[in-house]
Amino acid sequence: MIPQSFIQDLLGRVDVVEVVDRHVKLKRSGANYSACCPFHTEKSPSFTVSPTKQFYHCFGCGAHGTAIGFMMEYSGMGFVDAVKDLAQSVGMQVPEEARSEYTQRRAEEGPDLYGVLLQAAQFYRNQLKDAPQAIEYLKRRGLSGEIAKHFGIGYAPDGWQNLEQVFPDYADKSLNVAGLVKQNEEGRRYDVFRDRIMFPIVDVKGNIIGFGGRVLGDGEPKYLNSPETPVFEKGRELYGLFHARRAIRDAACVIVVEGYMDVVALAQAEVGYAVATLGTATTPNHVQKLLRQSDEIVFCFDGDAAGRRAAWRALENSLTQLVDGKQLRFLFLPDGEDPDTYVRANGKAAFEALLAKAQPLSRFLIDELRSNVDSHTSEGRAKLMQQAKPLVKQIAAPMLSLLIRKELAQLVGVSQQELDANFEIRTQAAPAPARRAAPVTQSILRTALELLIVEPRFAALIKRGDLAEAVDVPGVDQGDLLALDAALEVVGSGEVLVSLGEVFRGSPHEAAVRQAEAGALRWQDRTLEPGEFEAEFRGAWDQAMVLIRKARINALLEKSKRQGWNSDEQAQYRLLQQALNVPASK
Repeated sequence: MIPQSFIQDLLGRVDVVEVVDRHVKLKRSGANYSACCPFHTEKSPSFTVSPTKQFYHCFGCGAHGTAIGFMMEYSGMGFVDAVKDLAQSVGMQVPEEARSEYTQRRAEEGPDLYGVLLQAAQFYRNQLKDAPQAIEYLKRRGLSGEIAKHFGIGYAPDGWQNLEQVFPDYADKSLNVAGLVKQNEEGRRYDVFRDRIMFPIVDVKGNIIGFGGRVLGDGEPKYLNSPETPVFEKGRELYGLFHARRAIRDAACVIVVEGYMDVVALAQAEVGYAVATLGTATTPNHVQKLLRQSDEIVFCFDGDAAGRRAAWRALENSLTQLVDGKQLRFLFLPDGEDPDTYVRANGKAAFEALLAKAQPLSRFLIDELRSNVDSHTSEGRAKLMQQAKPLVKQIAAPMLSLLIRKELAQLVGVSQQELDANFEIRTQAAPAPARRAAPVTQSILRTALELLIVEPRFAALIKRGDLAEAVDVPGVDQGDLLALDAALEVVGSGEVLVSLGEVFRGSPHEAAVRQAEAGALRWQDRTLEPGEFEAEFRGAWDQAMVLIRKARINALLEKSKRQGWNSDEQAQYRLLQQALNVPASK
C-alpha cells in the first residue's frame, strides 16, 4: 500500500499539464488548457486540464483524474506502475513498504533483467539480417522489412550457445532468471531459443520483458514463450499493446487475437489495433487493462470448436470486469481461417466488414446457453437457468445484468422477479414518489462539495454534525451526503491536499468526489471574487440544511400518520421547526 502522504507529495511535484502535454497537444483556454479528448473520438475539444486544481476532465465522455489517472488511462498502466513512473520522472523513490511482491522478487533476484533482455533482442535482430531462410519465411507470410522492424522481430540461430557471443559470462545467473538460458541435469547450459523467429514482448512502458519464438520448420512446440519471470507475468501482459495504443484510440476499438503472427499480419494490413494473449486464456487482468484503452473489445477467434471454447473462457473471465457503456463482442472467422490468413487473402476492408458483424457478449452468452439445452421442455429451461445462474451473478455492469436477466426470464417463461429470486440477486424496489430524492437537494449538496474543492478553507465555516441529521432520511441524496461528510473530515484534518479525488480512490465516495472535481472547473471559470465564492458556499450550505430539515420533518409527519410519535420525536419536530428559522453556517 502506497501511503497517501506520498501520493499527495508526488502530485504536488508533477504538473498534470506537462504530463498530459507530452502525449496530447494542449492549447491555453482561459485559466485552463484544452484539447480533443484522447479517450474518445471528437471534433470539438471538450477535454480540459486545470493547472490550479491539477486534474483533467472531459465534458464529452466523463474521463477524469490526476496525472496518475492519466497515465493509467492513456498508457494502460496499473496504479502502482503509474505512481512509480511519475515518481521516477521527478526523482522520487516510492517508499520501501509500498513495494509490491513483484518488486520484491526483482530485488531478491538482483540482476537488471530489462538490460539483459534488451541485449538479447538486439542480438536476435542483427541475426535476422544474415538469415536468408528466416527472411524468406517472413516474406512468404506477407511481412515487409518495415513491419518487422516496427515490432523488433529477430531470429535466434540454430546452435546451443549462441548467446555466448553477447554475454561473455554465459554462467551469469541473470540469463537463467530472464528465461534465455537453461541448464540440463549434467550442468551444461544452453540457449532456450534456437532456430526460431523471435517476437519481443514489450510492456506498456516500452521495456522488453520476454520473447515468443516461432519455429521455422516442423519442430515442436510451434511457438515457444518465455517463462514467467520477475518482469514477465503472462496473465497481465498482451503482445502488441505498446505498438497498438494510438491505433486503438483512433479506432475506438481493440481486437484480441490468439497469436503473434495474427497481430503482425493485421498491422501489415493497416489494422493496427490488435493485441494477442501470450499462450494463455484471456484473464480478468487482460480485460481490465484493455478497457482502460478502449470502450470496445472484440475477441477474434477461429470458427472451430477450439476457437469457440477459447471464446467462452474469455467471456467467463470478462464478466467481473464489465462496465455499462463499454462493449465486448465476439467474432468467429470462417472455417480454416485465422486473422493472419484471412486478412492476407481478403484485405483490410473485408476483415473490418466481418468485424462490424461481431456478436455482442450478451448475444453470445444467451445463444451458447441455449445451444446446450432443449428450451422447448421444462427440464431444458430449468437446466438453462441452472447454467446461467453462476455466470449472471458475476456480471459487474448493473444495467447489462438487468437486461440479460430480463431476456433470460422471457426465454424460460418466468417473471424477472422469479428469476432474480432463483439467482439470489437482490433488487432494490423503486422508491415511492414521496420518498424520492429531491433533485434540488442533490444539486445543493453537490454544489457545496464543488465549492469545498475550490476552497478547502470553507470547511471551517460549517458544523459537520449538522449532516448527521440527514443520514438515511428519505428525500436526501445519500451518495452526495456521505461524500460531502467524508470530504469534510479529510479537509478538516488540516493536511494540505493536492487531489481530494486520489484520497478517495477505490472508496464508495470516489465517483461523487471526482464528479464534484469536474464541477469545480466550472466554478473556476466564473469571475468571482474570494468573498463572492464564500457567499456562494454559505448560501449553498444554508439551503442544503433547510432542505434536509424539511425532509426530516416530512419523515416524522409520515411516521406520525402510521405509528404516532414518542416524546423524543415530538421534541425533534419542535427543534426542527425552530431550526428552519436559524442559518446553518457560522
